[in-house]
Amino acid sequence: MNKHVLVLLWLLIGSAPAGIAQRVTIRQTDQSPQSRYAVAQLTKALRSRSYSVQTDNQPTDFSIRLAPASPGLGAEAYSLDWRQKQLTITGGDARGMIYGALSVVEDLTNGMALPQVKPRSERPHLPLRAIKFDLPWDTYRHSYALDLHYETCRDTLYWQAFLDMMVANRFNALSLWNLHPYPFMIRPTNFPAATPFSETQMADWQRLFKAIFRMASERAIETYLIPFNIFTSPEFSKAYNPNPALNNLDHKHFVDGDTSAIVKRYTRECVTQVLQEYPELTGFGLTLGEGMGGMTPQQREDWMNQTIIEGMRQAGRKTKLVHRIPFSSTTGSLGITSVETEKLTRKSIEREGALDFIEGPIWADLKYNWSHAHSTPTLVKVHGGKLYDTYFNPVPSAYKVTWTARNEDFFCLRWGVPEFVRAHVRANSQPYVGGYFLGSETYIPARDYFTAPGGPVDWRYAFERQWLFYKLWGRLLYNPATADAVFRAEFVRRYGPKAGPLLEAYALASTTPLRLASVFDFTWDFSLYSEGMMAHDADKNVSYISVNQQITQPTLDPSYVSVSDYVKTSNAGGTFDLDKMTPARLARLLEQDCQKALQLVKPIPTAASRSLRYEVADVQAWANLGLHLAEKLRGAVALQTYRTTGNETSKQAAVQHLKAALRYWDAVVAITRPLYNDMPLVHLSEQKGSTWAENDKLQFHWAKLRPAVAADITIAEQATPIRAD
Repeated sequence: MNKHVLVLLWLLIGSAPAGIAQRVTIRQTDQSPQSRYAVAQLTKALRSRSYSVQTDNQPTDFSIRLAPASPGLGAEAYSLDWRQKQLTITGGDARGMIYGALSVVEDLTNGMALPQVKPRSERPHLPLRAIKFDLPWDTYRHSYALDLHYETCRDTLYWQAFLDMMVANRFNALSLWNLHPYPFMIRPTNFPAATPFSETQMADWQRLFKAIFRMASERAIETYLIPFNIFTSPEFSKAYNPNPALNNLDHKHFVDGDTSAIVKRYTRECVTQVLQEYPELTGFGLTLGEGMGGMTPQQREDWMNQTIIEGMRQAGRKTKLVHRIPFSSTTGSLGITSVETEKLTRKSIEREGALDFIEGPIWADLKYNWSHAHSTPTLVKVHGGKLYDTYFNPVPSAYKVTWTARNEDFFCLRWGVPEFVRAHVRANSQPYVGGYFLGSETYIPARDYFTAPGGPVDWRYAFERQWLFYKLWGRLLYNPATADAVFRAEFVRRYGPKAGPLLEAYALASTTPLRLASVFDFTWDFSLYSEGMMAHDADKNVSYISVNQQITQPTLDPSYVSVSDYVKTSNAGGTFDLDKMTPARLARLLEQDCQKALQLVKPIPTAASRSLRYEVADVQAWANLGLHLAEKLRGAVALQTYRTTGNETSKQAAVQHLKAALRYWDAVVAITRPLYNDMPLVHLSEQKGSTWAENDKLQFHWAKLRPAVAADITIAEQATPIRAD
């Protein structure tokens, strides 16, 4: 029998006569919450494909069996196997079983008939794949851009949708970050006045948190509560704290730590009570830095041991721990890294790992490339500066190093570069690495404040706009071998075959922020905002990156060459190795990739779908931002060449390149002005000389930055040669 006949028979088996729904039985071996969740997702997907689903033992056309867990497969692993007309889904544990079921769901929702689902297996590449989520009450930073998510995050329907997204993308942990979460979760037994809410209000808060932890558990998602350091509620300070000089009613970050006995007791008892009242909460986290000024690294570790760790012990149950690596080796809230602090911290974590009430491994967390992981997959620095090898050498047994991949660079425009995520994972798959925390501190993916009025769209919440971002990171952290076809199929499922080229277009165009963050060095959150081509200026305000700043700024990635170094070497007759990314080469790559991205999306019709229009428009916006950056780099090189040589031709070239850069910026404005509101932005909330409340009126849109972009042309026109000393 030839292969064409076999294919035809297989297709016929998967097709029922017109008008007759094929019947499928789903059989589960237990009634655990995780099994029920898997069945619900399978049932929904089957019915969307017009199958009739039943769970009894009557004869049906096909059956799906959720087998008992098979530990031999390994944690979080799964396999799919066919025998006759029964598809068996086996997980190494409950989480693996859910992933196997969701793998079938993905095939069905992509249009595949049930019998076409192929036997296969997958296992996790990294054990921790976590979301970092800053809750909008008592936020780390104070800004309307964070406050506006308050009501959305009080809605359990939001959390249901967010947790569904997480498990579908193979994220297995949700970490909730808050300056001081306890008053929203408990009424402390011995400090009842520390909570400002009435009994009714307190009950509402508790229902919310219990619902989050319950829904996470049903999806086999771990939950971690990560408070910041020595903060207390204003109500606690007024009612119980005998040291008013240390009261921090505004919750400012960089203040001296209150190490009084009553604050230690309050913190310790809060930790214990939270763990006892929320049995589905997986664990706690430590963050050593803010609110601990004036304390040495050892004193900070001691305080944590006497409060968070001791509170965990007194809870009477095993919990997990995230020990965030401290970034200050001094008594200041802001400091630099040091080998001595690394040795001290490693000793503390290993001591914690030996405690019988902590379930290992401990996650020892570091920020990858400080606050801007979306730069280069090469590790250049962590928060505070250089990372030494203390945490890796020798390879630890009590803990695993995890990386926080912070995104403070794009919130509005959709993003997706599969190969960047794969390269990130390849660079961080050493035996001592446990996984990643993915998220922001200046952005909460809840309320959609971006989308301008103008018609229906296919999303409700902000995170749903960035579906590709989450799908790429989650799926590739679970299995870096996941093919691009998986992500391309999602575009087709959403928008039809015409959307097939969008994945490649995004992979090309949204390299723009990665390249900007590689050529433009940074440190903390506000030091760069790639989406807006903004960074800290000389006055430490966040503003458009001027051509002068582009010339003088060092690069992050060691393989990149700054404009000033490039011109200096070129003027001296020097050359660069082929592996160096010079400004000229970077400009060529940006132009090549962004022009190709524009060509890929040009034929895609968007008139019938406003949602698709946004997808295409974001590619166009990134591409034009990339073309803008290419011309700006060329203009910067020409301007610096003129200043150092006096060559008038270079000056005229600089003017022309910067005029071209402005034209591309105008294209970005034309694309985004009808689609996007003026947007609140935390980066603008702490401008120098003003309070966050005074700056809440400041909003971001590319149109607002046009005068600053045009000013580059004036800078070039008015430039004069630099006089030699």
